[in-house]
Amino acid sequence: MHVSQILLARGDTVHGIDNLNNYYDPQLKRDRLARLTSNQGFRFEKLDVADRQAMEKLFAAERFESVVHLAAQAGVRYSLVNPHAYIDSNIVGFTNILEGCRHNKVQHLVYASSSSVYGGNTRLPFSEHHNIDHPVSLYAATKKANELMAHTYSHLFGLPTTGLRFFTVYGPWGRPDMALFLFTKAILENRTIDVFNHGDMVRDFTFIDDIAQGVVHILDRAASADPEYDAAAPDPACSNVPYRVFNIGNNDPVQLMSFIEAIEAATGRVATKNLLPLQDGDVPATFADVSELTRWTGFTPGTPIREGVGRFVQWYRDYFKV
Repeated sequence: MHVSQILLARGDTVHGIDNLNNYYDPQLKRDRLARLTSNQGFRFEKLDVADRQAMEKLFAAERFESVVHLAAQAGVRYSLVNPHAYIDSNIVGFTNILEGCRHNKVQHLVYASSSSVYGGNTRLPFSEHHNIDHPVSLYAATKKANELMAHTYSHLFGLPTTGLRFFTVYGPWGRPDMALFLFTKAILENRTIDVFNHGDMVRDFTFIDDIAQGVVHILDRAASADPEYDAAAPDPACSNVPYRVFNIGNNDPVQLMSFIEAIEAATGRVATKNLLPLQDGDVPATFADVSELTRWTGFTPGTPIREGVGRFVQWYRDYFKV
């Protein structure tokens, strides 16, 4: 929604698709959609990216100039209980996107990867130049697979592809299964919050406006081959074909307890905490090196955590009339 709003505001025509599934409350999705449908430059179709025939028909009819692929089955923890949803959306669906781009001369494919691809890595900050061969969740594995699949299409068919590794996105209209939404809801309802790894967690929380601006900056500069790429010493961040991957994070990791304090400050309430062990598939810390993103686009995310959390809490109060 946020990316579409930026594109529409500058005069682009946007054709959106979504299957509006019930992974979380579809009403929130419909309400997001309603913020776009009044714009004459926006069209919407209810489609599933995993529906091969529907996707082939869509691409053939529309002949898109560029594609921003943000659809996926998200969530690390849900991948432990419903792995097939990730294969359908993130592998089959991504294949359909790649094929549509290949056969219809799309000029640039920008797609969402994830900081989860860094998996068991402990060297911080995470850099696109680091090896990512040790995912710790199926979700992470599907996102790494997307990057590999994109490279293949860039190599075989010259399709410019850019993958964006998002770091813990938060903000207004965000997902109800994310920590900020869960914590805010529980605190305002005077319920206990579950705090994993006994609070000893660090996340590079990235505000949604920074993510959306980063996506559009990347969209406007198509991936290209790196003339300095050395196949004898391959760099995971680039290639000798039109393929790139970039981190998009705040480059300012925050302790989980400090994050909770920001929510407490914004809500005016004190949280009651239930301290729990680290969950399977989770990692203790994330921290984005965004120097490559800045070098490529001139853009650097930077919304302070207290500002971003405050804006979310205000949206939450307004949306749910709390």
